[in-house]
Amino acid sequence: MALKREGAVFLLGILALAVIIALLFLSSAGEEELAHLAVRFFGLYGYLFLSVATLTAPFLKEITQSFGKPFLKVHHSFSILGIIFITLHPVFNAIERLSLSVFVPRFDSWLLFWRLAGRPAFIILYIALFAAVLRTRVPKYWRAFHALMYVVLLFGIVHANLIGDDFENLGVMIIFNALFLASLASFAFKRYRSYQLKRKMSR
Repeated sequence: MALKREGAVFLLGILALAVIIALLFLSSAGEEELAHLAVRFFGLYGYLFLSVATLTAPFLKEITQSFGKPFLKVHHSFSILGIIFITLHPVFNAIERLSLSVFVPRFDSWLLFWRLAGRPAFIILYIALFAAVLRTRVPKYWRAFHALMYVVLLFGIVHANLIGDDFENLGVMIIFNALFLASLASFAFKRYRSYQLKRKMSR
């Protein structure tokens, strides 16, 4: 099966969004050290591709038809990009600070926890990833753990809004908060479709 117009439009939309983010990122790059620029870059694009992956989740049939490929192949392509980029985000932060403390969640105060919510989000991300790997072995429970990806996105967006350098740019802030809201909408739509399917099967 070949890539259809809908799939091409979807990819072009993501490409356009990635270019806009790059332009906004470069407009405020300044003369910062390379390690800090890498922290910012990988954080932005990691969140972008993880969000796109979650947005595809309710549309198994549509994605398969539009891309001419199995849904999981398309979904996992975006997920892998997101995982790689978002993993490099704290890695370069650790390099910049010369400390592994950037991986350790902080519970000193409510505000500090949320300011550094990217730390627990990173741990939860890999729990959700591990659940996906075990989907054939624990078919009854893997979905619940994999759904933790939405918690990852919540923690990530709060963290970014509170201390993200790029979120001082109104355009970046609007784009990424819109991505988070769209991810929530996709989750609600996915649950609605599941409910409709179960209702139909019970008749």
